[in-house]
Amino acid sequence: MPLEIERRFLVVGEGWREHCLWQVELCQGYLVRQADGLTLRVRTSQGKSDGAPQAWLTLKAIPPLADSAPALARLEYEYAIPYGDALELLELAPEQLRKRRYGLDLPGGDWVLDVFAETNAPLVVAEVELADPDEMINLPAWCGDELTGRHQLSNAALARYPLQQWTEAELRDLVPSLLVRTGQGDGPDRNN
Repeated sequence: MPLEIERRFLVVGEGWREHCLWQVELCQGYLVRQADGLTLRVRTSQGKSDGAPQAWLTLKAIPPLADSAPALARLEYEYAIPYGDALELLELAPEQLRKRRYGLDLPGGDWVLDVFAETNAPLVVAEVELADPDEMINLPAWCGDELTGRHQLSNAALARYPLQQWTEAELRDLVPSLLVRTGQGDGPDRNN
């Protein structure tokens, strides 16, 4: 059973840049997104050293007996697909997002960092994939609030309801440190 074990953190500052190994541009669209955690995503990637665009179809789901499993573990089935097929599938996906992903040279797991674009800017999130849910990690100083398990900040949720549509109250409740980056700190609620 392919299990993805991942922790996510809000990024504060630019200290992560000295750890970059590679970068790619990602576009991902959601063909299925259910309340029970099941998603079917199509993703394209451009920009790694070989220059050839790539694409994947990914199904994610909450594992059976999720009551006893940690919130950071999900089933993940990912398959490479032809790039042209992915572009056609993206046209069918009403919920999409774009981001630039950086591979990082940090110890303890497989680290990547996503700089979200367009309506999800200025969100920056670091993710670490682990071999075991109880694995200890050494957090870099630029990792802020932990976002693991905050479903409103999952990629699928951000594709449906982008950060720039959030009210100040929503930001304050979920990620107060984002208020400063979005220019909303101490300002009136955008929906008033």
